[in-house]
Amino acid sequence: MDQKIRVLIVDDEPHSRAELKHLLGEQQGIQIAGEADNGEAALMKAIQLQPDVMFLDIEMPGMNGLEAAKSLRELKKPPLLVFATAYPDFAVQAFRYEATDYLLKPYDEEQLADTMERVRKALARNDEGEKRVTPRRMAGSGKLAIESGGEIMYLDPAYIRYIVFEDKGAKIICSSSEYMTKLPLKELERRLSAYSFHRVHKSYLVNLNCIKRLTPWFNGAYQLELEGVKELVCVSRNYVKGLRERLEI
Repeated sequence: MDQKIRVLIVDDEPHSRAELKHLLGEQQGIQIAGEADNGEAALMKAIQLQPDVMFLDIEMPGMNGLEAAKSLRELKKPPLLVFATAYPDFAVQAFRYEATDYLLKPYDEEQLADTMERVRKALARNDEGEKRVTPRRMAGSGKLAIESGGEIMYLDPAYIRYIVFEDKGAKIICSSSEYMTKLPLKELERRLSAYSFHRVHKSYLVNLNCIKRLTPWFNGAYQLELEGVKELVCVSRNYVKGLRERLEI
């Protein structure tokens, strides 16, 4: 594959993350997409960053690596898994989760190179399979056309953070600007159905790719923190289950 392999490193020990990051950085064609220090953060990072491969420690506080691996299998497109641990006893359990490899600490450079070769071959097989199944993708290739201030504006959905319905119409919040439109929220939801948008409240439509954090609020409701905006978006309790399913937590 021509693109760099995106790696997510998950380990509760900072020095172990730093060592692995350094060793992977010495190899060609690898990009460190992010880091996490526990299983819960690993799940959220996997959804947000969509790495190609995750190096996953096993012994971590809270959700351990094996528990995280079980949840990762529920994702629509889970990353490849490489367990990286100081304990050899978990190898049998790890491979039940279809791990690509199992590395022991302290890391051996040659073994790490062999692991990355396995990862490259696995990704190449996956890419070839996707090409056979979906030779081209038509959905989600256009822009959202709205009438605003007497002009037709064409908005790239990727830059839309959320849409909120107010008395005068729908306000579209983008990364650096806002737009008003008289289109009802239901129509905007229909037009954006090919993209990663989801209704989280009767008055809010959110870009799932911009979600940073989902926090419990009160009475079963939640609040969303989005990239690029200061305002928190309310998720009503009637929409929480559907949102979690879309986020594949």
